Amino acid sequence: MSQLEIKDLHVSIGEKAIVKGFSLTLNSGEVHAIMGPNGTGKSTLSKAIAGHPDYTVTGGDVLLDGRSILAMQPDERARAGLFLAFQYPSEIPGVTIANFLRAAVQARMAEGEELDATGYYKRLYSKMDLLKIDRKFTSRAVNDGFSGGEKKRCEILQMAMLEPKFALMDETDSGLDIDALRIVAEGVNAMRGGALGILMITHYQRLLDYIVPDHVHVMWDGRIVKSGDKSLALELEAKGYDWVKKELAKA
Repeated sequence: MSQLEIKDLHVSIGEKAIVKGFSLTLNSGEVHAIMGPNGTGKSTLSKAIAGHPDYTVTGGDVLLDGRSILAMQPDERARAGLFLAFQYPSEIPGVTIANFLRAAVQARMAEGEELDATGYYKRLYSKMDLLKIDRKFTSRAVNDGFSGGEKKRCEILQMAMLEPKFALMDETDSGLDIDALRIVAEGVNAMRGGALGILMITHYQRLLDYIVPDHVHVMWDGRIVKSGDKSLALELEAKGYDWVKKELAKA
């Protein structure tokens, strides 16, 4: 079993502190949801863990299987077992999904080890079948001209091929209609459990109708202020976030 431990993490952008003492432990097979209004540091958290250069960790630590990842470059963190699904995936014109994924898989192999093309495509097609993605999809350029739903499905396919220990999903529901959300959720659910741990970041409860989390956490002013199970997400949907603010004011 693997473990991702975030210990009293503090993150700044320039001189502005965004994440202010965030702590959470995520184990293999678990799905944790981070909820909260805009500006509470949710996306900053995921990008800082992934190693985005615009975010500076000013305190705390992030441990993957007991080893700090903060000194690692983003590609090293990915090879160690982290995956970040972006809120707004970038377009890469001229590079097909098949070639992009092949390069990504090759990059995670040991130096001198070569990827077997036949085995690669057999595995790629099996993952696409699992995620109910048409095989013609692989001949398209990465995210070039894609709809919001297609971009997110491409992200899920990348996750399936790379088989990370932990996936950070930054507002995967952003920009998706109900049908696209359901398709993406089916893909995530096909991979959940077992060795994969998932940290989902979302504003809304609707995503959690399709991907039911084991734990729900409310993030406010850069830290977790409340935790519970799926019922907490339903309470937030019914009441909004003002009641959390009032509880904090009384504390």
